[in-house]
Amino acid sequence: MDHNDLEYFRNLLTKMLEEAKQKGDSTLEEMTDSNEVFADPADRATAESDRAFTLRIRDRERRLIRKIQAALTRIDDGTYGTCEECGEEISVARLKARPVTRLCINCKAKQEEDEHLRGD
Repeated sequence: MDHNDLEYFRNLLTKMLEEAKQKGDSTLEEMTDSNEVFADPADRATAESDRAFTLRIRDRERRLIRKIQAALTRIDDGTYGTCEECGEEISVARLKARPVTRLCINCKAKQEEDEHLRGD
């Protein structure tokens, strides 16, 4: 992968990281602002369901932030774009579709097939 490609992905990942952090911050603000009291148990149940959903989204954002940071570290240490399983280069098209990926398309397909066979 050439220098221009690496800079493209560094900028893309940095932008993704900033957006994910902003979404996380706004999610936390929304959750702390909602200290409502509900007279109706159904309303309370709905609010609790919404809160659980928001927490799941926040957890996904947190995991994405870690993956983005790991991808930026791989750019810095020169391993970005190399499959961690087989050592082959990951195609630029795959990286554009999934910039945080650690596996080439063949190794990812094999991993998913193995998970399917195990019932994961």
